[in-house]
Amino acid sequence: MELQLKNDADSMVYADDWFTRFRADSSFIKNFVQALKQPYSFWYNFDSVKAISKLYAPDSSFKIFTWEVMKDFTYYRQRGAIQLPTDDGSLKLIPLFDFSDFTAKPYDSVRNAQHWIGAMYYKIILKTYNNKKYYTLLGLDDNNARSNKKWIEVLTFDNEGKPQFGGRFIYPANDATKPPQGAARFCLEFKKDAGARMNYDTRYDVIVFDHLTSESDDIKSKHTLIPYGDYEGFKWINGAWNYVKNPFSNTVFDEKQNSFPSLLLDENGNRVEKKLDDASKKNQQKQPVKQDDNPNRVDDKKKQYKTGESSNN
Repeated sequence: MELQLKNDADSMVYADDWFTRFRADSSFIKNFVQALKQPYSFWYNFDSVKAISKLYAPDSSFKIFTWEVMKDFTYYRQRGAIQLPTDDGSLKLIPLFDFSDFTAKPYDSVRNAQHWIGAMYYKIILKTYNNKKYYTLLGLDDNNARSNKKWIEVLTFDNEGKPQFGGRFIYPANDATKPPQGAARFCLEFKKDAGARMNYDTRYDVIVFDHLTSESDDIKSKHTLIPYGDYEGFKWINGAWNYVKNPFSNTVFDEKQNSFPSLLLDENGNRVEKKLDDASKKNQQKQPVKQDDNPNRVDDKKKQYKTGESSNN
């Protein structure tokens, strides 16, 4: 069954035409549900099926599957499902339906599984507050031909065990590159292939993302936003992700720091020429490194489609 799923998943990504990709997506969903009906499938990870994201919650209370299918470079659809463990090994599965194309206000409210704002998740962060668990999801949405999106979504479960996406858990800075104050979720939208990063750094217990600026001096046009050269972030304080302007303040970087490079701007936003020169010399000395072709690492590398476009995040 896993071999068939692998073939379906690969066709979803690599097939030349959209019809074949969507047909493979339909076949994958049907076969995937059948595979998950096998007893105790919760603990089986489908390792050879690389084209989908498979994440266990840090406490193993659920497993979330996400993937996307592309019609063309202007249209992407996300798919997803949450699997819950059961004592007898039977299947308990909650499908997620991407509602992104049917709302003009993706930030507006808490959403259920039928009104999910789709993303391909690459990280789950577990936090607790007042004895309640909060699962923060980081995800990628290829969006359209002009921009990509990265999402921060806080997932909780109600008293009936149903998933609830979003809420007043994220407090960003008040500027035009970010969602409005009071948003139920956070989105970093940026120019296609600009390579903006967003991830969780366990050492400093912060979500770190690139500070963005417009390459055409039009900050409201998200497809013009590119990384500026410094970082912003969120830190979990009193049951919410609170904005921090410099998540690496009071941090001394050394040669072992590789998740995020040393800052190239000082506190006043000026370029630090010595660091730029040192970084340039170090890059010239490096030998070429073969890229990791694992498409399951959705935050590090976009899926490469045979239609011609590929990029590194």
